[in-house]
Amino acid sequence: MTPTPAIIGWAHSPFGKATEPDVEALLVGVTAPALEHAGLTADDVDGVFVGVFNGGFSRQGFEAGLVGAGNPDLARIPAVHTENACATGSSALFAALDFVQSGRGRVALVAGAEKMTAADGDVVNDALLTASYRKQEEQAGSFAGVFADIARRYFERYGDHSDTLARIAAKNHRNGVGNPYAHLRKDLGFEFCAQVSERNPLVADPLRRTDCSLVSDGAAALVVAAPDVAASAPRAVGWRGRAHANDHLPLSRRADVLTFEGAADAFRGALAEAGVQLSDLDLLETHDCFTVAELLQYEAFGIAEPGKGAAALADGRTERDGDLPVNPSGGLKSKGHPIGATGVSQHVMAALQLTGEAGDMQVPGAQLAAVFNMGGVAVANYCSVLERVR
Repeated sequence: MTPTPAIIGWAHSPFGKATEPDVEALLVGVTAPALEHAGLTADDVDGVFVGVFNGGFSRQGFEAGLVGAGNPDLARIPAVHTENACATGSSALFAALDFVQSGRGRVALVAGAEKMTAADGDVVNDALLTASYRKQEEQAGSFAGVFADIARRYFERYGDHSDTLARIAAKNHRNGVGNPYAHLRKDLGFEFCAQVSERNPLVADPLRRTDCSLVSDGAAALVVAAPDVAASAPRAVGWRGRAHANDHLPLSRRADVLTFEGAADAFRGALAEAGVQLSDLDLLETHDCFTVAELLQYEAFGIAEPGKGAAALADGRTERDGDLPVNPSGGLKSKGHPIGATGVSQHVMAALQLTGEAGDMQVPGAQLAAVFNMGGVAVANYCSVLERVR
């Protein structure tokens, strides 16, 4: 097995309601620019790895072939499509890393994309429910309903934490103002996020609209290269450690749905492989599909004790100027959540930080970043620990 590959180039579309008509067009918009950013051409690519969830958003499948359909220069390069619910982007990236690290190829192009806003609301709702165990959980009515049930369980055990969720939302929207790729670049403030109103209605009690990530279109791409290629690249961000862990899809089979054991395993595994501790991290880009997810991740990752996640917010620990800035990009809450693009996007956000190119999002002196991306209710869990190589 070869040494750890590195990210040597990337591209990122604005997230939101895109003018591009479909996933093919979104992929075209990031694949060639990512290669250009890496100083490479299509002839240098040994494999293409595509993450698109779809789930019913589009009648067009076979997304691995769409890269070459939109960019004929890439049409003859072996390509594969992965899907792993909301962790689809990271599943494509980890497959690419295995491909390069095993020596099967020296350069891999990874692209994630989703076109969601063109679908009717009922279609979006039904597609998102496929990330749950429908036999038992479909009665929640929506994927938001599944997480609302988790929030209710948390409140029953630890007291009403509606304000805690509002503080997470407010933090991430405040951070997202500095992200030029974000779907919603507006500081909504705690008071707005905390109040149920006509503009911030309950989506699934107790979750308000501001507790839910945005339905977005978008795409992101990364170029991953073997160390010998990365040595002459304009920049290189490498993995100190990474891990992938799973948990039961049916929530009824878990001993405690509030512990996010699969997420904890992935996070601890990545840190262990990297040989670092939580206190060594300079920032964390994490999967805040719902504010309660970020709260439970604080507790799964050891940022706070079980039931004490609110303390990490109260003392400013997870703010951009805190001990461990969480989602300085604005996270899924502000940036948006085009499902197949999300995991790739999170790694782009971390790479920007580590190369000092994050602009108004920049965490001063960032040298070590963690990325956590999950599919479903912490069923498929991916974590990376990244550092700048050159």
